[in-house]
Amino acid sequence: MSIGNSPEDERPFEDVSEEARPSIGRALKQARIDAGLTVDDVTNATRVRIAIVHAIEADNFAPCGGDVYARGHIRTLAKAVHLDPAPLLAQYDASHGGRPAPTPAAPLFEAERIRPERRGPNWTAAMVAAIVAVVGFVGFTAFKGDDGGGKSAVAEGGSTPTADKTTPTPKTDKPKDPEPEPSDSAIAAVPQDKVTVQVSAVDGRSWVGVKDHNGRMLFDDLLKQGDSKTFQDSEKINLVLGDAGAIDLYVNGKKIDDDWQPGAVERLTYTKGDPQAG
Repeated sequence: MSIGNSPEDERPFEDVSEEARPSIGRALKQARIDAGLTVDDVTNATRVRIAIVHAIEADNFAPCGGDVYARGHIRTLAKAVHLDPAPLLAQYDASHGGRPAPTPAAPLFEAERIRPERRGPNWTAAMVAAIVAVVGFVGFTAFKGDDGGGKSAVAEGGSTPTADKTTPTPKTDKPKDPEPEPSDSAIAAVPQDKVTVQVSAVDGRSWVGVKDHNGRMLFDDLLKQGDSKTFQDSEKINLVLGDAGAIDLYVNGKKIDDDWQPGAVERLTYTKGDPQAG
């Protein structure tokens, strides 16, 4: 009977647990399925994009953007599907060169060492600034003295001082004069071979639509109170007034005196010659 190890004992030990253990992606996917969750459910819960979830479940960690982000995604997904992230992270570190090392602090201290030393105060610049301040004060004092002499001369009976030109004169908003009705000369100046229509919003605002004889839209907008628009065509003008009661209308230089009610919608057509509503 021999003493020592038998040949069978000298064979290398084979750890079958590594082969039997599923990959990180398969473990996460199986846990997700066991939890009854879809990829969309995991994405909504973790804010990890769908494409990255699919890639990790396929053991493709390249879309993560690096080991630090990959470890973070593994930890987040494991918690979402109720797995302990520690074994998965250890498995990832073992297959990807170990856990990422922390950023060394040496460059920070190096930056501190090469920082330039603080210099003393710049006395030359301070002296120049002081000289400029003194010159400015002397000039200001002289200017104030001349101004005081002028005032005393006026007090002793000199000429009346003029208003300070630098003081802005307040502007007053001058109310707009109401537009006068067209005179006979204005009516005569209107081209006789065209139809001319002037629309003025005097009592409020109104939507106005204007088309020429070809049906082309000349104006389609809101006319605010105080606004006025003039339109011309060789044959006729078609009008739609959204609030005819707010509108003053002049056709070929003559005012249309129809008694339109506020809020009334009017559809009108005017041609050359005397105004006649179509």
